[in-house]
Amino acid sequence: MTNDFLPVIVGTDINAYTMAISFHQEYGITPQLIGQAPLSFTEWSSITTQIEYHQDLRAPGRFVPILMDFAKRHAGKPLLLIGTNDAYVRLIVEHAAQLGQAYRFNYPTLALLNTFQHKSDFYQLCDQCGIPHPVTKTVTCTLPVPQFDETGLRYPVIVKPNDTVKYMYMQFAGKEKVFKCADQAALDQVLGLLAENGYRESVLVQEYIPGGDDALWDSVVYVDRNHRAEMVTLAQVVLQEHDRTAIGNYTALIARFEAELMNQLADFLEAVGYTGYANFDMKRDPRDGQIKIFEANTRQGRASYYITGLGQNLARNLVDDCIKGECKPRVLAKGDFLYSIVPKYVLHHFVKSPGLHREIDQLIGAKHWVNPLFYPADLNGKRRRFLLLRQLNYVRKYYRNRILTSSQGK
Repeated sequence: MTNDFLPVIVGTDINAYTMAISFHQEYGITPQLIGQAPLSFTEWSSITTQIEYHQDLRAPGRFVPILMDFAKRHAGKPLLLIGTNDAYVRLIVEHAAQLGQAYRFNYPTLALLNTFQHKSDFYQLCDQCGIPHPVTKTVTCTLPVPQFDETGLRYPVIVKPNDTVKYMYMQFAGKEKVFKCADQAALDQVLGLLAENGYRESVLVQEYIPGGDDALWDSVVYVDRNHRAEMVTLAQVVLQEHDRTAIGNYTALIARFEAELMNQLADFLEAVGYTGYANFDMKRDPRDGQIKIFEANTRQGRASYYITGLGQNLARNLVDDCIKGECKPRVLAKGDFLYSIVPKYVLHHFVKSPGLHREIDQLIGAKHWVNPLFYPADLNGKRRRFLLLRQLNYVRKYYRNRILTSSQGK
């Protein structure tokens, strides 16, 4: 096969960068990026030199004309379309009929996308398929704050918006990605804060599963356009972001292998008719030993590049399916591999488990690890300086959050 196709990546963030280097690493291709604004991950890269910026990319009625205009200017070769956040994926799926005339892509139907992106609907689907998840209740944000039925829940609880796409665009003082509430008074305060700032949709009140960062788990599954799960990976989280606005963004993972769980996730996606990448966020509950699902992103995640270390290039799965039309048997990826976007210093000082410390040292010593932001073929000096400063900033951020957490008694 010749590499006579063009990847078109929508977005300019870290997810866009790791997708771009995946295409470059596998096929020697410089992808096209289309984004709303410059971000340092991609703006200063020698790999992502083809970028178009459109400030109105997410404005009503503009997404399709912008992409179709690009397609007209690049007619004659297959265009492979990839979204890098929930909002862009939604726009692609909502306009799949029009965009499908010019682009190839693989995403779930709009009905299934709605189910996955609205967490209460997603948990109902999990219940139907026997997939464990935390005890969860739904409440609508209104003023005055409604009386909440606590039956079956134990404090502390986690509060998170049901409509993640709408919440993503909101900006207000006190906003956090998720809120942790120790009691009813704290819960009422959070519900009031959301309602007062214009979020009047439903929120999930979910029992908190105890455990640190290393109790979290990640899985990436690729389901082809014929609804067959071709590839499954699993990883244990080593560290996540500790800033309150970024909780849930993983900064270091180690690949794991649990065939029963991996097959269960793949079978679940096949059973509901899913297609495309799915990225599961999960946590092992020490009270019963079960790994319970928080959510499944309808795309590759920002940390999904770790699958490359297991021989499953992010780009290749899409190309084999959408460009080459290949059908492949299911692979449960296995291997010893560490993914980290934080410096070794942070790993050594903020990972609490002695066993994980030993494993990290072994993987780094054996060169079974990667920080994808330092992609060797990306030679832009300005970007390298930015990344070195960013590594130093990670050290400051983790120390700052350690101090804040200690002062708050959490």
